[in-house]
Amino acid sequence: MQHYVQELKKLLGDCVSTEPEVLQAHASDKWHASALPDAVVLATETRQVAEAMRFAAQYGIPVTARGAGVGYVGGCVPVKGGIVVSVAGMRRIIEVNEADGVAVVEAGVLTADLQEACLRKGWFYPPDPASRKESSIGGNIATNAGGPRCLKYGVTRTYVLGLEVVLADGRVLRCGGRTHKNKQGFDLVGLFCGSEGMLGIITQATLRIIPAPPARAALHASFPQFSLAAAAVQNVLQGGHLPAAMEITDAYTLAAARKHLGESVLPADAKGHIIVEIDGRADSIRSELLDIEKILYRTGASTVVSAESEEAVESIWQLRREFSYSLKATGLTKLNEDIVIPRSALVELVDFCAAMQQQTGIPVACFGHSGDGNIHTNIMVLKDAQGRDIRPPADALVNRLFCWVKEHGGSITGEHGIGLAKAPWFPDAVGPVAMDVHRAIKHALDPLNILNPGKMQL
Repeated sequence: MQHYVQELKKLLGDCVSTEPEVLQAHASDKWHASALPDAVVLATETRQVAEAMRFAAQYGIPVTARGAGVGYVGGCVPVKGGIVVSVAGMRRIIEVNEADGVAVVEAGVLTADLQEACLRKGWFYPPDPASRKESSIGGNIATNAGGPRCLKYGVTRTYVLGLEVVLADGRVLRCGGRTHKNKQGFDLVGLFCGSEGMLGIITQATLRIIPAPPARAALHASFPQFSLAAAAVQNVLQGGHLPAAMEITDAYTLAAARKHLGESVLPADAKGHIIVEIDGRADSIRSELLDIEKILYRTGASTVVSAESEEAVESIWQLRREFSYSLKATGLTKLNEDIVIPRSALVELVDFCAAMQQQTGIPVACFGHSGDGNIHTNIMVLKDAQGRDIRPPADALVNRLFCWVKEHGGSITGEHGIGLAKAPWFPDAVGPVAMDVHRAIKHALDPLNILNPGKMQL
């Protein structure tokens, strides 16, 4: 145990833990990297976070912020040891105010819990990461998380009006507010959205909420070729429709789903698949659903299944959730890369991935948010005779993928962030001037480099 830990315990009391199981639980996220901290501050209020940061700044101790810990890029792994400050216990929904159209929540509130609290009042918090039942608002903001609905409604940043952030020196910054327009100075709120815990620790957020759509419907369609599914995405949008969400899935993922869930879940000849969800006034939903169905059949869909009840819509989305589990059921480790490409490059991406698979024998599965080009490209790591992952060739494919994405005007991450996993590619992805700006901002707010050090090559 580091010599400072006893002093930290005297300062903050029982919220500081050095129990081995607590340290281990805060050593990693859903990526493979792991590093034990010296101590964990299990904060339940902003004061504790601020005191921990003042203490750390005084002694130059590394601090890693942590929310629910369900990230995919090692963003909350305490690679330099030191202190983990967990805000997972800060779970108060302070208010859901319909008159102002805002919700005020602590950083540890789970996304799904906020959405349910809003819906009980007939209101709506749209951001919907797939992990919404286990990811927290603070983490969503730190990574600027998206989800299927961001096609129509936008990503997390669109809904963040104000923040309470503990800075690296322990001061508490309150920026933005509860008004829906605010041009008082620089966009400090935007600065912390996507900052991955490197500029400050988010403890509270004031979020924009909107009236809940009174009705929703969905459909899913199978196609004999992936290119037809991609064309259907463009045809729906060019037809004047703006769905809440549009998801696309490739042939490898569909085959895995049939094997895992049963042959009857999807047509045997399905090589492409899309899900379309629409919402709005009940009297307009039916006609829009029929119009989209016609577009899909004209584009070459072999089957189209519509859903208008809440239960039926959820069953379609449950199928989408099962795609990831179906890939896991293959027994292969999947490297989930949340790349983003211009929507027009969708077929090129899948063709490129198919070519990599053919050349190397390593499966590559593509599915995700076709409406905004955020395609989760999964490199499936093969195993050796002893059942161990063969990582070097899979890692080489990740490098090829990122190079291709950059050449085609895309981004190496849409919602997971950079963290540790994508740090090697980050400087090349953003360029030298942008790296200089990142480093200048980091140095200005965290001159001792104690906040989440070792990430993003900053």
